[in-house]
Amino acid sequence: MTVLKYLLFLSFLTANLWARPNIVFFLVDDLGWSDVGCYGSTFHETPNIDRLARQGMRFDNAYSTCHVCSPSRASILTGKYPARTDLTEWLGGRPERAFEKLHSARKLMSLPDEEITLAETLKKHGYATANYGKAHLRKDPRTYGFDEAITGWVRSYYHPFSPQYSKTLPAKKGDYYTDKLTDAALDFIERNKDRPFFVHLEHFAVHDPIQGRRDLVEKYRKKLAGMPAAKGPGYILEPNPDGPALSAEELKALEKNDVLKVHQEKRVGWGKQRQDNVEFAGMLEATDESLGRIRAKLEELGLSENTIVIFTADNGGMSASNQYRGINHPRRQLDSRFASSNLPLRGAKGWNYEGGIRVPLIVHWPGEVEVNSMSHAVVTGTDFYPTLLEMIDLPALPKQHVDGVSFLPALKGRAQDRGAIYWHFPHYSNHGYQSPGGAIRLGKYKLLEYYENGSVQLFDLENDLGEQDDLSKAKPEITRKLLKMLHDWRREVDAKMPKAKAATS
Repeated sequence: MTVLKYLLFLSFLTANLWARPNIVFFLVDDLGWSDVGCYGSTFHETPNIDRLARQGMRFDNAYSTCHVCSPSRASILTGKYPARTDLTEWLGGRPERAFEKLHSARKLMSLPDEEITLAETLKKHGYATANYGKAHLRKDPRTYGFDEAITGWVRSYYHPFSPQYSKTLPAKKGDYYTDKLTDAALDFIERNKDRPFFVHLEHFAVHDPIQGRRDLVEKYRKKLAGMPAAKGPGYILEPNPDGPALSAEELKALEKNDVLKVHQEKRVGWGKQRQDNVEFAGMLEATDESLGRIRAKLEELGLSENTIVIFTADNGGMSASNQYRGINHPRRQLDSRFASSNLPLRGAKGWNYEGGIRVPLIVHWPGEVEVNSMSHAVVTGTDFYPTLLEMIDLPALPKQHVDGVSFLPALKGRAQDRGAIYWHFPHYSNHGYQSPGGAIRLGKYKLLEYYENGSVQLFDLENDLGEQDDLSKAKPEITRKLLKMLHDWRREVDAKMPKAKAATS
């Protein structure tokens, strides 16, 4: 080969590598399925998210692999279910309580070292990689494939955010965290505009502390004041399905007797029923503005047509309060504890009902995905890894993303049935008092199993999206089939189970 031919060959390889699509993975914390305008919210204003949906594909059956953050985030990066990696709870987890009947199952407390993450794979193939926001896997993201990382917990959305950001995210009095995190992502894109990049923007918003940007909070305060009075209750008590059923009269009495010890004993928890939290709305619109700024930068740099943008959430919305919080408090306190309503879905973050696990998902892939389209395909968090590799024409790693199924056929407008998807949470949650449990969805049916007493529920999600009509006794054959599949899956992945407390525990 002559020197000229060799140089031309190298030029071809370099041009081919640099032509690979960029990836912006825009992950919002605790965003409910119905919090966004294009998913039905009439109170929250999300023009940039809605525009992304009009220009891309929206999924209405997308799920996180867990109803809390760390396990679902690990699934996105590993392509594995939490039950397979044993990273089944948020890190560092919830202390056990005396009134609970079970010990939490054995679990890992950080991302396993042996996992080859999506970031590592992309980096190996020439991508510049950055992680900004709430990684929450108890390791520096630079140890698992990210070139740059600005991550940590947020104590205040207004500067100072928390000590770990004092050096990594320079800010001054009055600066809002979501805006500054976006500045960092824009800077990374600018610096890497001439090579393929992967920006994993894990916004801490809209996680508590529920603290909206002041100008937007004032906007929503005026909007709420001009709206007609809402009908129906602002909050309802959600009973425990893994125990004796409570009558309507008993629930009514418990609503009045809003006392911590009583609600713990009866295992009931409050759930918000209205989207009217002005602080939360201000947080969400600031996050929407972040997406708009990212896309504007891509357009400014001429990168928008060669960038895949994925918008989704790590779990359902926090309509049930973090830790026990009654509702006999001033409105300001309630707005600091209950984020939003997940209606028409039942439940919230921390529960295996749809409100805890069904999430918005929008994919923008210029020239490849039909604009303003909708997919009914069932997708879960393990599926991003193989899908993205196929989208950018990189080889699959089936031994790594073993639980993932590429949803490229759905993105191309074809019918797709990925088979069953599963959940396993062998712990008690911060949100409500439901038992540890698991779930399976296959087709239109979803079965939930609770680990204290072995109670089960079966719902037809096509006809009962709100999960109100338990069909487990009316359809015993389907119940038995799904329960067996769930148990077989747990054995296959070696899922760790909680153990009963003993007198000496």
